[in-house]
Amino acid sequence: MAVFTQGTPCWVDAQLPDLEAGKRFYGELFGWTFDPDRDEALLDGRRVAGLLPKRDGRMPTTWTVYLATGDAGTVAARIRAAGGQMVMEPYPVGPFGVLALAADPGGAVFGLRQSGEDDGFETINEPGAFCWMEVYTRDPGAVDTFYATVFGWLGRQVDPADEDRSSGFDYRVWSPPGSRTGDDTAFGGRAVITDAFPAEMPGHVLVYFAVHDCDETCATAVRLGGRIATDPFDTPHGRIAVLHDNQGARFAILAEPEPDPEP
Repeated sequence: MAVFTQGTPCWVDAQLPDLEAGKRFYGELFGWTFDPDRDEALLDGRRVAGLLPKRDGRMPTTWTVYLATGDAGTVAARIRAAGGQMVMEPYPVGPFGVLALAADPGGAVFGLRQSGEDDGFETINEPGAFCWMEVYTRDPGAVDTFYATVFGWLGRQVDPADEDRSSGFDYRVWSPPGSRTGDDTAFGGRAVITDAFPAEMPGHVLVYFAVHDCDETCATAVRLGGRIATDPFDTPHGRIAVLHDNQGARFAILAEPEPDPEP
């Protein structure tokens, strides 16, 4: 059984209206294969994500990140006490442990996953696998306090100059409790929904997957019926784009910068 640090991402999944179409899309985009018995995507035989048939047409088609917990019931109580709400109370899923869905004070939905016998990521931070998460919100103060209270996340406010951004850039990087905040321990960040975004955009969590080549992956996604939400752009951490798959689920991709050649 995999062991994940409390409160850190341990799984992602998407519920899709057309599961077979989703498998074709992600299979070619990321090189995934699929376990027919577990609704799981595999990268070179290792678990990287879940793809499931959508059971409720009223729910959005989206990627969900799950945070590790040893006791989903206890965390659910902390979520309510800290100003969040439970979208779906903890429920057992056999060998996959206990799952739940919650929303932070800004409305961003995330999952809880209490470990089962054989579940969670078997690899991350390599092309075709999960590599980062971002919480987008219109109320950064409330959201920062919420995650620190519920999960003990350690936050570090980013210096806009370090990101080649204007002085108003508001971004917070999160590390797990007990660590030292910094890029080497960080697993995600908090961004602000500014006027540059559509007025109707709600708070949400954006899931990132690593890729070899950002532009090439964008072209492949479009060819497969997806679309580009945010064109590729460079950051100090690599080249990023935001995409929608062929059924509307939104996700981001990151191609890390090439290492400097040896002198």
